[in-house]
Amino acid sequence: MITTPFTSPKGMTRRRMMGAALAAGAAVPLAAAAAGPAWAAPAAAASGPARLVLPGPTGPYPVGTVQLHLVDRSRPDDIAGPGRFRELMATVWYPARDVERYPVAPWMPAGALQAFLTDVGLAGLVPLGPLTAGHVGAPVRRTGRRLPVVVFSHGAHSHQGDHTVMVQELASHGYAAVTVAHQYDTYTEFPDGRIGVPLRDRQAPTLPGDFAADLRFVLDCVEQLAAGCNPDVDRRELPAGLLGSLDPRCTGAFGWSKGGTATACAALADERIRAGLSLDAPMQMNPPLAGDLDRPFMMMSAVFTRAADPEAAAFWSHLRGWRLNLQAQGAAHVSYGDNEALFPQVAKLLGWSGQQLQQVIGTLDPDQAVRIQQAYPLAFFDEHLRHRRGHLLDGPSPAFPAVAFVGDR
Repeated sequence: MITTPFTSPKGMTRRRMMGAALAAGAAVPLAAAAAGPAWAAPAAAASGPARLVLPGPTGPYPVGTVQLHLVDRSRPDDIAGPGRFRELMATVWYPARDVERYPVAPWMPAGALQAFLTDVGLAGLVPLGPLTAGHVGAPVRRTGRRLPVVVFSHGAHSHQGDHTVMVQELASHGYAAVTVAHQYDTYTEFPDGRIGVPLRDRQAPTLPGDFAADLRFVLDCVEQLAAGCNPDVDRRELPAGLLGSLDPRCTGAFGWSKGGTATACAALADERIRAGLSLDAPMQMNPPLAGDLDRPFMMMSAVFTRAADPEAAAFWSHLRGWRLNLQAQGAAHVSYGDNEALFPQVAKLLGWSGQQLQQVIGTLDPDQAVRIQQAYPLAFFDEHLRHRRGHLLDGPSPAFPAVAFVGDR
């Protein structure tokens, strides 16, 4: 599957626009206020240029994060060479007990971000990507119950941090969210300093089915963590309390674009995924769609609607359990992610008109878009993983006037 690149009125791809914004940030200060509690907003630098800013999570818990270096020895990697196996980076986000002494994590690792800038023709510029609300290595908040788990799959030529707003929101409400960097279709950095970039090679394992296999392998690693075993191949120290804190019997999955298609593939193939969420996914299945899904699934549509995309309509017809299709009016393909928080800042830096910004992120109000991506995935997973029934998914809400409930349920 090939994801169509999104282009501004000036012909810049989405990656090039973001790269230009990060470069512009070196000379233009930004002012932004993060939503949520005070601990959710990374402290501003004492001096120097400001960064792009992500809104903070709204949940009651501070957020911790840790990276995992994983190798799936059941899947040989012919691209890497003989005797090599599928290699991934994953990041666990979780509710933390204490974050004061732990640094905040960047939106992208420095090496990956520099590769990103190089790819968009801005090599050598100082990267000023946003910081997250996640504190690296902070101890896990332990209670009498294990943490429900959700795994996240990014889109084509994207990266595992591109839905940080959503991921850290879930963690702040008591979930362990695991994001996956799908090697050969992402920007990532390995512990030994190697940098992974999207590979334009038809033989590379970058189809939705390959992403789905990555998700299922990460669920295996979740089971290892739950059993008290460290799956990191380098055996790096894990945050206090992480081992034994996850609940492998209470897992969900979500993804954007090709990652949403991968989520559907993985849910069809693996009963460990008790609930699945796709964010504007084209549902071009590879391998082709086979069988029905009897577990809860929610589709948040923008461009790839059931009316416009036959594959999405076909997938919907195979959902035999609880199902829901939402569509935010005015949303673009990039609207259910960090772009809605970052591109308005980009527009100010680059002097775009309101129309130019809307051609990138749609006409959906950016502030409402952020609140939508914080509220609806949380409500979905709360209902189907935690059995906490709310009313947000019952029908249209005056708090979110742009969100429409599409078709039958």
